[in-house]
Amino acid sequence: MGVLPYAIWKDKIGVDERRRQKMDLNLLLIVSEERRIMVDTGLGNRLSDKQREIYRPSDFNLPLALGELGYRDIDITDVIMTHLHFDHAGGIVTSFGDRDALTFPQATYWIQKSEWEIAKAPDGLNQAAYAFSHQLSLLEEQGKVTLIEGEVQIAQGVSCVHCGGHTIGSQFVQVDADNGLHIYAGDIIPTKFHTSPAITSAYDVSRADTFKAKMDIYGRLKAANGYLFLDHDTREWEIPISLLRV
Repeated sequence: MGVLPYAIWKDKIGVDERRRQKMDLNLLLIVSEERRIMVDTGLGNRLSDKQREIYRPSDFNLPLALGELGYRDIDITDVIMTHLHFDHAGGIVTSFGDRDALTFPQATYWIQKSEWEIAKAPDGLNQAAYAFSHQLSLLEEQGKVTLIEGEVQIAQGVSCVHCGGHTIGSQFVQVDADNGLHIYAGDIIPTKFHTSPAITSAYDVSRADTFKAKMDIYGRLKAANGYLFLDHDTREWEIPISLLRV
């Protein structure tokens, strides 16, 4: 909860004995003409014992969830990474017991250049946030990576927008669909509790940039009467901007 004191939010959000709160990993699948675009990849199935003890993750259900929608791993044409923290990038690679492989072998990965560079060579502030050799080296060796800068349209109605804030190279995803404008904000706005512009994550490298990103997102959504997607909320997924007090 960043700078927000525990005394303020403790009665609003359920936590366990170690003050850990349950969070979802809500990923987005965009089907646009002949493109099938995943946004982020979740935790994956290659967590260390220490990570499992700390985070108590559920099983990696992304391949199963896609199968329920009628898609296979090779059907995914693109993957947009909002950023490269382990809970979003861990699913880039899947363990098959005796070998590791890219989860989506046919996909082009769209990543902000500044995010890729800090993940590959993190400074002191970011050293603990990335594990390039574990999560990203196979993608670098075998995958198709397109490094982008700023705001880039990657498919009809689908744009990546660099915003920084949570990480140096964080980006949100804007989808101009038939039923309106939608924005997947990633960890800029991870839960409904974080929809307040001033409430930012303790992980954010720049609270000022996160605040600016939120205001940009809200401005775009208000102009189009659009919808916000929340990536970590356990109760809310799609919220009309008209229902948010921002």
